[in-house]
Formats: sequence, structure tokens, C-alpha cells
Amino acid sequence: MSDPTHMRREILEIPAAVDTLLSKGAPAIKAAAAELAARDPAFLVSVARGSSDHAATYFKYATELCAGVPVASVGPSVASIYARPLKLSHSACLAVSQSGKSPDIVRMAQMAAEGGALSLALTNHADSDLAQVSAHTLELHAGAEQSVAATKTFVNSAVAAVWLLAEWQQDAELIAAIHALPRVLEEAAHQDWSALGTELGGHRSLYCLGRGPALAISNEAALKFKETCQLHAESYSSAEVLHGPVSIVDRGFPVIALCAADAAEASLASVADALAEKGASVYATSAQVRGATALPTARTAHPLTDPISLIVSFYGMVEAVARARGIDPDSPRHLRKVTETV
Repeated sequence: MSDPTHMRREILEIPAAVDTLLSKGAPAIKAAAAELAARDPAFLVSVARGSSDHAATYFKYATELCAGVPVASVGPSVASIYARPLKLSHSACLAVSQSGKSPDIVRMAQMAAEGGALSLALTNHADSDLAQVSAHTLELHAGAEQSVAATKTFVNSAVAAVWLLAEWQQDAELIAAIHALPRVLEEAAHQDWSALGTELGGHRSLYCLGRGPALAISNEAALKFKETCQLHAESYSSAEVLHGPVSIVDRGFPVIALCAADAAEASLASVADALAEKGASVYATSAQVRGATALPTARTAHPLTDPISLIVSFYGMVEAVARARGIDPDSPRHLRKVTETV
């Protein structure tokens, strides 16, 4: 597979895609943020699946840390299969779907609005069904994405979500860090994580670890290992992995610990080192590790934006691992670009 894959090209397009979002997305983001501020919701809910759900999880942690407002994920089947209404007055609902087509996501977003929630849609298609049932549509401006494995649409979903939060909270430091992302993500896309890729060569299973906002990135990493490399990867919070999952760790078992430069870094690095002491082959995005191997990182200007840089570096590595395994990451088996569930 000598020619660049669509996935590789789209990873390298991420900085430009984020720049386009920042250039074109401000009116919609600021309008939605202003209404959030005016309504002052007591809580938020999110509706999403797959990579989009990982972006929603990132938004959950960022919102709870920055705004002090709880965010809960609700199951789309509550509306689409069970047809049960939820009491969502004094709330807002963030629905995330790259295509905006999946009937269950659309129905849940519609039901949330009917239940009294301020409905917000994050989608790459401003004319989609999801956009039609939402009060505010935040277009991702990621451009066309041909690889089945989402990369730039995931990153733009995360950026749009945290930008919405920053404008809602009028957090000048976070807003500045978001606008500085294209330059940092250019650096992140060229980080050398090949040592981890080589380590995965003879293994069929691994763990991905995170904590706080970086747990969402760990979830996304585990999914990408499965869909592009056909590797069984499980994602855990570093606070949970020692409560049972550690039992299957044996010598050489691969682990990647995705650490942001935030208050959770020290505890996540400590768990990474503890697993290394048990014989695991552990790689971590932290200079605080002692037994684990530190991976190079492109740090951002804010702890809440650090996870976005980490996933860009990860994408570069996992695409290379897929090709080394003789797998086309653009066309994972059994998968399509748009999955429509009821």
C-alpha cells in the first residue's frame, strides 16, 4: 500500500480543517453560546454514537470542569425504539453526528426539544435531518471525509464543542488556546510514535487509558485500533483499570496512557508506571513517567485543549500500524462511512 491513504491525507488536513472552522464557525457558535448563557441550564444531555459520542464525552468533562454544569449521555433508543419522553426542561441537549442522518439520533434530538431542552446540533452537514430538528446548528466545516475512519470530523467536533463551552463561559484563556490550535495540531500530526506502533506488532489486544477529558480520547483511540487495525483494544479510566482489568496484564502486554497536562496527569502517570512494573509494555504521553516509555507530545496552551493534540498524534500512528498489518484503513471490513441506526 504505497500510495497515501485517504486517512493519511485527512489527518494532515486537520490543522486546515480546524482553521476553517475557526474562520467560518464563529456566528453560529456565538449565537448558541449566547442562548446557553441566557437560559442558564441546570444540566445538559448529549446524544451521539461512535466517534461522535467520544466528542460528546470530551465535552462532558470539559463542561463539568469549566462551567460546573453536569452533562449526561442519553440513549437514543429511549426515543427511537421505546418512544418514551424525558423531562428535560431547564436543560440543553447537544446532539453530535457527522452526517446528521442517523434516525435514532435525529429522533432523540427532536424529543429533547419537545421535552423542553435547548437543542444544539454538531454536524458536518448543515442541511441534514438533525439540523432541521435543532434550534442551533453548529456546522463542523471539516470538508469532505472519504476514509471510513473519522479523523478530521472528530477533531472538528471536539473543537466546536469546547469552543461553544468557552464562548458560553466567556473564558478568554480557553478561547485563545482554541484559536492557537491549528499551529499546534500541525506539529502534533508529525510526532513520531512509531516505537509504540512497532511494539504492537505481535499482539492482538491492548489497553488504552485516560482520565478526565483525556478519557474521551482513550475511548476514541480504542475504537480506531478496532476499526482500522482489527486489534482488540479496551479503554479504561486509569482509576478503574486496577480494579479488575489489570488481571489479564502479562509480560509485554501493550498499554497506551493518554495524559493531558492537567490535574490528572500525575495519577495517570503513576498507574502507567504501576502497569510497567507488572511487566506491561507501557507508552505514555507524559514526561512524569519513570517505568513507562514517554511519547513525544505537542502541548497546547490550555489543559482542556491538550487532548485534541493527543488524538491527532495518535491518528498518525494508528494509520501507519494499519498499513503495516496489511489493512486498508480507508475501508475497514463490515463498516460503511455512514451508519444509520434506528
